Amino acid sequence: MNKSVIGVCGAGAMGSGIAQVAATAGHKVIVYDSFEGTIERSQKNIHAGLDKLVEKQKITTEKSTDIKANLTFTKSLADLKPAGMVIEAIVEDLGSKKKLFVELEALVSAECILASNTSSLSIASLSSACKKQDRVIGIHFFNPATLMPLVEIIPGITTSAHTLTFSRDLIDSWGKTTVMCKDTPGFIVNRVARSYYGESIRIYEEGWEGLPDGPVGMATIDWAMKTFGGFKMGPFELMDFIGSDINYKVTESVWEQFFYDQRFKPSLTQKRLYEAGWYGRKSGRGYYDYREGAQMPRPHEDEILGKAIFNRVICMLINEAFDTVYLKVATVDDVETAMMKGVNYPKGLIAWGKELGLKHVVATLDQLYALYGEDRYRVSVGLRKHRIE
Repeated sequence: MNKSVIGVCGAGAMGSGIAQVAATAGHKVIVYDSFEGTIERSQKNIHAGLDKLVEKQKITTEKSTDIKANLTFTKSLADLKPAGMVIEAIVEDLGSKKKLFVELEALVSAECILASNTSSLSIASLSSACKKQDRVIGIHFFNPATLMPLVEIIPGITTSAHTLTFSRDLIDSWGKTTVMCKDTPGFIVNRVARSYYGESIRIYEEGWEGLPDGPVGMATIDWAMKTFGGFKMGPFELMDFIGSDINYKVTESVWEQFFYDQRFKPSLTQKRLYEAGWYGRKSGRGYYDYREGAQMPRPHEDEILGKAIFNRVICMLINEAFDTVYLKVATVDDVETAMMKGVNYPKGLIAWGKELGLKHVVATLDQLYALYGEDRYRVSVGLRKHRIE
């Protein structure tokens, strides 16, 4: 076992990105995947990406050569034996991940850290597959891992202090911005951000009838969030970019793990797109049609309507950010950092709430709760008290 050797299980986009980041930081990296063609594709894509960086003069030819030399690609799990840390980035399925951890533990040394890149699954549950549970931790990168600075560090209740300290220091040394959070569904980003998608879909489903050209559409909601909120991508654009398959499954996972809390409830609109295989840009159709010749819908650029849409969505986001802090999932600083660095929010939600006025945010949510009678709109105790500890 060598602490400078990093194993990566899963050679998809995320695993390949993590491998490149580790190799760039000077580690010997062993990339494993057993699916036909995946490991070859990973090597080809990483090498092509490095060549482009050389062409753009972002790195030198010598640096590119060193990074490539640090990478070993394999279809044999046994080749991961010398690793001091293994990061799994396989399919987001608890059973598959636990099975992999059982196989890894039988292979690597007792000191090897087993990390999961899961975006929403329980670290405690993953660790239960291992005899040495204190070695298991969550290390959640954001896509693309080579560009996105944020990494969520998630210790489970079984994770040792040494595993936590070593893991965070290691990822910090790779030039990433780390935040720490409790082992709760969705962690920080995938918990707080659910409202950006869910409430926008709710507005779309309701239609908000009465506009000159019919119900409010997805393009209008996207326009409102970009125009009045400064978001780089509207919620429907972003879901199509992420992929409806990923977005829906994460939403469903968080909802189930929170014991079907209404705040995280998926929508039928999401589910139908997932069932139809309309995953967004990668499949050619999603909330929008990306096929050749298709025309993108135009937004209804009404200022009053746009501000109303933005206000409803942002108040939901602010409420969840306050609740995340109130329940001690993460600190104020880590919540603010996570949303700005992980999903490119223009400002931190706690600060945004204070800027809009917390009384206004509470009043907006209380009005929605009175109208719908759903727990979805209940105000966080932390927000209600206007106090962040």
